[in-house]
Order: sequence, then C-alpha cells, then structure tokens
Amino acid sequence: MVDGSAEDMGLMNNFTVLVVDDDPIICKVHDLLLKKFGLKPQVVENGRKAVDLCLACGTFNLILMDKEMPVMDGVEATRELRAIGVNSLIVGVTSRGSPDEKKAFMEAGLDFCFEKPLTPEKITILLHELNQNN
Repeated sequence: MVDGSAEDMGLMNNFTVLVVDDDPIICKVHDLLLKKFGLKPQVVENGRKAVDLCLACGTFNLILMDKEMPVMDGVEATRELRAIGVNSLIVGVTSRGSPDEKKAFMEAGLDFCFEKPLTPEKITILLHELNQNN
C-alpha cells in the first residue's frame, strides 16, 4: 500500500539515478541505499563516462555527482551535462565541504550539494523534489 513515504514515492515513479563516483565503497553504499528507496541506480566511475552515457541515450531523473574524480571531475562533467541540455536533477555529493569548493560546484549547474555519504534523509529530500518536478 502506498502511504506517501519516501520509499513509496521512489517505487511509484520508477525514478532512475546515475551515480557518478570513483570510490567503489561509496558507489556500493549509494547503490544499496537508492535501491532500498525503490530507485534504479546505474553507476559510472568518472564524469567522462557520465557525459558519454547521457549523450548515447541515457536519461536519468537524478544524477549524483562526485566532485573529485579522475579523467573528468564533477565540476567539468556538470558543466558539460548542462551545456548539452541535460535537465535532470544534478546533485553534488562530495567529501570536500569548504564553502568556496561547494560554491564553485554549485555554479557549474548543480541543483543541490550534499556531503558524503547519502543518508535516507537526503534521499527523502531529493524524492520530494523529483515528485514536484515530474
């Protein structure tokens, strides 16, 4: 039965999520947590792969973007995604919490920026945002 909980919102709407992070442990934690909410995550390990996937055919409701990665970092990848017209909710997820770093990341085109790791509370906020926009 659907009772309006965050888990039900994810299940009801079949939201897809792209997790972009080079840390395999963080990827696994985020993957499991997102699945608990009924979301369908796909994982890539750098910004270049995220941009290439979106160019090839990938459309996602939500993109969770790490800031520091090899090949292409999250700031550059976010800029490129916005430049090619990606209008997904893009959320920075970073271990770096300085205000200047977060500001630069937000200015690249993020909708939100959270410190790692994701929590059920943060996912609930994002699900509410996705439900308002879809």
